[in-house]
Amino acid sequence: MRNAVVIVGSGMMGSGIGAMAALAGRRVILVDTEESRARRGRERAMDCIRLREENGLATQAEAQQAEALLEVSAELPSAVQEAAMVVEAIVENLEAKQNVFAQLDGLLPPEIPICSNTSGLQITQISALCTHPERTMTTHFWLPAHLVPLVEVVMGQHTSEAMAQRMVEELKRWKKAPVLVRRDLPGQLANRIFQAIIREAVDIVASGLASAEDVDTAISCGMAMRFPEWGPLKHLDAIGLQLGLSVQDSVLPNLCAEAQAGTYLRQLVADGKLGVSSGSGFYDWSARSIDEDMRKRDQFIIGAVKLKAQLDGE
Repeated sequence: MRNAVVIVGSGMMGSGIGAMAALAGRRVILVDTEESRARRGRERAMDCIRLREENGLATQAEAQQAEALLEVSAELPSAVQEAAMVVEAIVENLEAKQNVFAQLDGLLPPEIPICSNTSGLQITQISALCTHPERTMTTHFWLPAHLVPLVEVVMGQHTSEAMAQRMVEELKRWKKAPVLVRRDLPGQLANRIFQAIIREAVDIVASGLASAEDVDTAISCGMAMRFPEWGPLKHLDAIGLQLGLSVQDSVLPNLCAEAQAGTYLRQLVADGKLGVSSGSGFYDWSARSIDEDMRKRDQFIIGAVKLKAQLDGE
């Protein structure tokens, strides 16, 4: 009986995706190259489920049911015999993903959707070796997948819109906020916006206009405070498009418009300042704890998700 959500890859993203599917009452099979790896993925998925339960985002009954629904496997061909849908969440390598998709395409009947969690690759290329690319699409879950509601459902050149819409409806049942992206462009939807913010943020630091910490504070304590319930296009409508037009004409000519990563960021990398992994980047990580910062990030997201759910229920 085809009633399972099969997750190929049980790492950080795959385990979080599996947790959300199980919390939605879906049977989940976490598949990895070794059963021990898949079992570790299941443990991570249970950590995600417990975190949501402890913070009121899942009930005790939902968490207990989800635990019973989480299975593991190291045998992809046998696991997908029971698949109602598949989400690939392996390493971000085009050839590796193409090979997995080609294998899945040969194992599954054409009505079973095959999705990729890719954050940077294009689904049209990933599915290039498939006989049935119309059932392939990107489902890009944002990190951390068990907390951030957004999932970008990206259609490739051959994706069936009916299949993509079917996936949007499925993800809503997972308490996700799916958006349908109708063109397969680099950066999908949200990352295109995010990279524009990063480009300007780096340029501000490089120009000496403000420090990295002040740039992050300006975003975190300014526009980002509004974003969960007040996106930029709603903001434009609220202030009036004539004012928005005037501000853009004034500000845009002075913004960074480089078509590639800037010199400042390249120099940091060349100097071995790679961020947390090397101990320094924009911040001195010898004096900060990334684990503590991630804990604060997750607690903020949890609070925002709970508050948005309350507001949406009004």
